[in-house]
Amino acid sequence: MVAVSDPEKAPTVIRRSSQPNAASISGAEDALPTNEEEEFQPPDGGWTAWSQVLAGVFINTMAWGYPATFGVYQLYYRDTLKLPDSQISWIGSLQVFLAFAMCTFSGRLADAGYVKSTIIVGCFLVIFGTFMTSLCTEYWQIFLAQGLCTGLGLGIMFMPPLQVINSYFVTKRSSALAISATGTGFGSVAFPATIQYLIPKIGFPWAVRCAAFVALFASVMAVLLLKPKLKPRTSGPLIEWDAFREGPYLLYTLGAFLFFWALYFGFFYINAYARNEIHFTTTTSVHLLLITNGLSIPSRPIAGYLADRHFGPINLYAFQTFILGILLFAWAGVSTKTGMYVFSVFFGLANGAAQGLYAGSLASLTKDPKKMGTRFGMVCTIVAFASLAGPPTAGAIIDRSGGEYLWAQVWAGLVIVLAAGFWSGRGSR
Repeated sequence: MVAVSDPEKAPTVIRRSSQPNAASISGAEDALPTNEEEEFQPPDGGWTAWSQVLAGVFINTMAWGYPATFGVYQLYYRDTLKLPDSQISWIGSLQVFLAFAMCTFSGRLADAGYVKSTIIVGCFLVIFGTFMTSLCTEYWQIFLAQGLCTGLGLGIMFMPPLQVINSYFVTKRSSALAISATGTGFGSVAFPATIQYLIPKIGFPWAVRCAAFVALFASVMAVLLLKPKLKPRTSGPLIEWDAFREGPYLLYTLGAFLFFWALYFGFFYINAYARNEIHFTTTTSVHLLLITNGLSIPSRPIAGYLADRHFGPINLYAFQTFILGILLFAWAGVSTKTGMYVFSVFFGLANGAAQGLYAGSLASLTKDPKKMGTRFGMVCTIVAFASLAGPPTAGAIIDRSGGEYLWAQVWAGLVIVLAAGFWSGRGSR
């Protein structure tokens, strides 16, 4: 009998070697059994399993709640630095790009067993970058602190918790991943509200530091709760090219690229549309963003439950994405303040349901949980380029249309519906 533990001091797993008394002595990571017949059986419930979901909530609060704050930052930078919106938006675009692009590397590190150390590095970069942002006074300083440093941290911290949560669940996997994604909604409300409402009271530097302290609390809780369970996969490539030979995985990747190409159009431009077309004030336009983000919270776990129990994750993901595309078409007909509030409610619900199934759908295409980090990270890195190109594409369409939003809304709706078409080509129960 050989007792081993992974590099992150995961719970000891006792397995029988394929040869009696055979043990590796080449190091902690290599001292692992090679018998592939015995696999870890996910508990699919219990405090330890659900505490991993809670840790995922804390991580998602930062990983995707923090980028949602940039609309508030952009308004402040525009008023204080007197720079054009297009130049300022590159900070937020870089942040989102890196949050996705780093997932290939952080996902592979998670598969190799470096879950907690990877998260700690990511959390440190996010907190350090946020504190440095509070000291910045020039554009290049903000670009490095908030765009580069914080963006790298977001991408490094995001992937490992998904790998851990995936390893604890089977029949409730979509629900668990969707519930962990509610952290995105919590962070998308908490961070923008912190910045928006504290700046007039205590000033920009201390408002940003308060956001950093919120991130610090979430980081500490996530690190304390996470308990990696799978043995490390120390061998294997950074990129699993054979995955793209699988038809369902390839179709999912193509659909994800289209989905995220158009997704951030709504988040980046709902405020601008409300101000320019419906004549909202700057402050009330931020309320729309908070409503959209807040309403995404309840729809995520509901979608996860329905995916597990009735429809299958990819089937429901395709349907919810189709609904989201239809709503973007409907946005073109909104012309009153009441209509904008109603649209924000339904857009938030539909967006939360769709995004909440993103991880569960991809997990359903990954049979080996020890490859979850790598395969998920590969898709996220490809998606990074789509998310980087999406808002500038929409902006270019609006500029070519003389400031009108109609054709940008049509473009976004068509792209989202097309993404749903790719996923409907491969449903999964």
